[in-house]
Amino acid sequence: MPTEVILPKVDMDMATGQISRWFAEEGARVNKGDVLFEIETDKAAMEIDAPASGVLRDVTGKEGIDIPVGAPVAWIYADDEAYAGGAAVAPAVAAVAVPAQVASPEAPASAVSEAGIPATRSEGTGVRSTPLARRLAREAGLDLSAVTGTGPHGRVVKADIDAAIAGGAKAPAVAPAPAAAAPAAKPMSDDQVLKLFEEGSYELIPHDNMRKTIARRLVEAKSTIPHFYLTIDCELDALLALRSQINATAPMRKTDKGEVPAYKLSVNDMIIKAMAMALKAVPDANVSWTEGAMVRHKHADVGVAVSIPGGLITPIIRHADEKTLSVISNEMKDLASRARSRKLKPEEYQGGTTAVSNLGMFGIKDFAAVINPPHATILAVGAGEERAVVKNGEIKIATVMSVTLSTDHRAVDGALGAELIGAFKRLVENPMTLLV
Repeated sequence: MPTEVILPKVDMDMATGQISRWFAEEGARVNKGDVLFEIETDKAAMEIDAPASGVLRDVTGKEGIDIPVGAPVAWIYADDEAYAGGAAVAPAVAAVAVPAQVASPEAPASAVSEAGIPATRSEGTGVRSTPLARRLAREAGLDLSAVTGTGPHGRVVKADIDAAIAGGAKAPAVAPAPAAAAPAAKPMSDDQVLKLFEEGSYELIPHDNMRKTIARRLVEAKSTIPHFYLTIDCELDALLALRSQINATAPMRKTDKGEVPAYKLSVNDMIIKAMAMALKAVPDANVSWTEGAMVRHKHADVGVAVSIPGGLITPIIRHADEKTLSVISNEMKDLASRARSRKLKPEEYQGGTTAVSNLGMFGIKDFAAVINPPHATILAVGAGEERAVVKNGEIKIATVMSVTLSTDHRAVDGALGAELIGAFKRLVENPMTLLV
């Protein structure tokens, strides 16, 4: 039997992918482990190896089109195996039809219940709900169709059942009529938007997969996470002086281009370290929210927003609280470079416990960032600029940076958020603590 070559899932949220380039042509002989093709996802370009040695046949995965995860894209015939002229194609396509549908990002299997079990639609109701919510509703004699879901994609979770029971809802007979519910707000349709502009006064640029994914995640984050914001000013003069001293005394290393400094710290490198150490100092804020439990992390893994053509990506500095500034600096340069060429591996941008978004280099004074699930916090960093400050009753000039902490109010309350951003401010204003 020929070996089936499928489109693998290389990203947690990946439902489809595109083959951007084949490295072998139809009829070519390939060896197991050879780079066979390159997948373009919404975040990265990944090289996929041949799963077997033999002759490449029946290449059905064409470049530049969306292909479902798990779908066959070609077959590899052993050198001594007879080629039947595409006989394997039809049954292989049929075999992946159902899994491809399951992989859809909107499918019920993508939602997670309070117990970590995929959420499904309740039998006979069509209502998306978690297993725990269904059991509680059944025990209370509650009609799930009368309950408004507040979980991701509108699924009914335990808190919704508790609220419905507290409100007196019980059997289907007392469920409110659908007509009484307020209609959900809907965005303007494409036609409604285009009608506002004179025909011929614009051009349409289709969204690519990255832009679609960013839009979906932003809407989901702002719709399901109760954001609140804390802003504080940090004086940077001591940090800038320490950075200059460290860079000036950096050892030299030999490269193809001659001797260069072994590292060159940026302010952002020191901000990453300070945020990581602040989370370790305030461990109750180093968390992620789930319906069943608070996930308190043992390490501070800091994602850093990096602008790339067509969108952005957030590579992660793992265990940033334990790494030296020079290690963070060199690791960040490598991650940012590979992010811009879309060469990051999924494990290099998925997960993390917090994130930093820095627009200071663009002269932005302050802004509020959108939380990136599963994080409970994100720090928005503005420009460092000279400002007049009052010290001991006298006006002085200091370099000041405004930062805004966005937090998930379900996981990080106001006082806890204030404690976290206060710890960050102390670390930035006393930067020698970043070295110990």
